[in-house]
Amino acid sequence: MKDHSVKLRLLKMLSDGHFHSGEALGELLGMSRAAISKHIQGIQQWGMDIHRVQGKGYQLARPLMMLDEHRIRSQVTNPVELHPIIDSTNQYLLDNSHMISSGTVCIAEYQNKGRGRRGRHWVSPFGSNLYFSMYWRLDAGMAAAMGLSLVIGVAIVEALEEMGLNGIKLKWPNDLYYQDRKLAGILVEMSGQAGGAAHLVIGIGMNLIMQDENIAIDQPWTSLSQVLGQEYIDRNQLVIKLIQALNRSLENYEQHGMQEFVERWNRLDNFLGRRVHLIIGPNKITGIERGIDQSGGVLLETPEGIKSYLGGEISLRKGDDE
Repeated sequence: MKDHSVKLRLLKMLSDGHFHSGEALGELLGMSRAAISKHIQGIQQWGMDIHRVQGKGYQLARPLMMLDEHRIRSQVTNPVELHPIIDSTNQYLLDNSHMISSGTVCIAEYQNKGRGRRGRHWVSPFGSNLYFSMYWRLDAGMAAAMGLSLVIGVAIVEALEEMGLNGIKLKWPNDLYYQDRKLAGILVEMSGQAGGAAHLVIGIGMNLIMQDENIAIDQPWTSLSQVLGQEYIDRNQLVIKLIQALNRSLENYEQHGMQEFVERWNRLDNFLGRRVHLIIGPNKITGIERGIDQSGGVLLETPEGIKSYLGGEISLRKGDDE
């Protein structure tokens, strides 16, 4: 595994947002200014915006609050692992599910190979977003996991509401939206044998302080900093609130199933009462979205009546809801 310790120490030094000369950084780290410059270039490849000004040195474009494993662990009962650099938080937990306990959380500052639903690439610049995964053992088995991404979505929005963030909505089955723009995505991956427990890895990717040049997705997006109108986001407090909310919701789901979440989901449904397209493979079904049912299926009102669908993705283009 590549050693990133020098780059991480550099970032910690620069995280105050002030200028630091290459000479001063080199003295602190015991290396030349040329070596510092090379490490700075490596940090920039992680998606970090660093200014260099002659006679003043290096400065982060914005102050950086790094994740604090100790602080997070002190506020939750779950095992928490912080990996500053990782291929994928989801993949790490999938690979290690045989040796970790239910509720284990993996968080990262940067992902090399972050992914979303259907294997799509998730843009993951250093310290700019939330890269979060939780392993959960569901003793009721894989069949009982249907609709779990809906439960996770409700838990996340309610956690954000606890932090005073209102107006966040849900898009069936696995996205968070704000004013018709994507804020976060949920990826639930599972494994298990028939008749046995389901091993679930719940991945959450949320845009926090995303810059235009860091993103290349084919849909309107937003970030928590834009929702708040400020760049400062207490990422550690956000992680703590999410862990606590997920614990409550997953335990509730194990005991009561979807029935506890249908009304809570429908309250947050971004497309309720709007004309949408449901894309299922090559097929497109158009109708008025009417929320979800007890099985977690999305309800569409079509000329043939209201029908429930368990697969596909909702698409809404400008003017479709008029």
